[in-house]
Amino acid sequence: MKEKSVIQKKICMLGGFAVGKTSLVKRFVTGQFSEKYHTTIGVKIDQKSLCIDGTDMLLVLWDVYGEDDFQKVRASYLHGSAGYLLILDGTRRETVEVAHQLRILALQTMGPVPYVLVVNKRDLCESWQVEPEMYHDLASHACLVLESSAKTGEGVECAFAELAKEMLKVPQI
Repeated sequence: MKEKSVIQKKICMLGGFAVGKTSLVKRFVTGQFSEKYHTTIGVKIDQKSLCIDGTDMLLVLWDVYGEDDFQKVRASYLHGSAGYLLILDGTRRETVEVAHQLRILALQTMGPVPYVLVVNKRDLCESWQVEPEMYHDLASHACLVLESSAKTGEGVECAFAELAKEMLKVPQI
């Protein structure tokens, strides 16, 4: 009997400083959430297997440090990515501009690969500063836009699963 092949895809987590990239990965991979904040230095790599429409996939998740005024994301971290999650912090409007800059970098580095726009921290929606019109341009290019909460788990599985489905639609080279 022939062994079923597994498709491996690299996904980058992109967003500003402290938008919840690491927390989203941890929730997706382990089902856990921690209130403790740990700054990502460089990149942290995790993996998770899943089955999408009968296709076994291994997602290699590159949790890239958050971009801010002092530190810009290196294009070299993005090479070889089949897609990415672009993450905003709903409680901080400045994360929208950072996301715009990262979208440009991603397009220049990876080309037109699929991405999911994630507005994170849904559990804090009463403190949100980000409105849909602020990220309309980003949303118009995304394969999906959703609100999530790494704390409660809302939208987390959906974000990764939908990105995986979109990556499977891209012809293999």
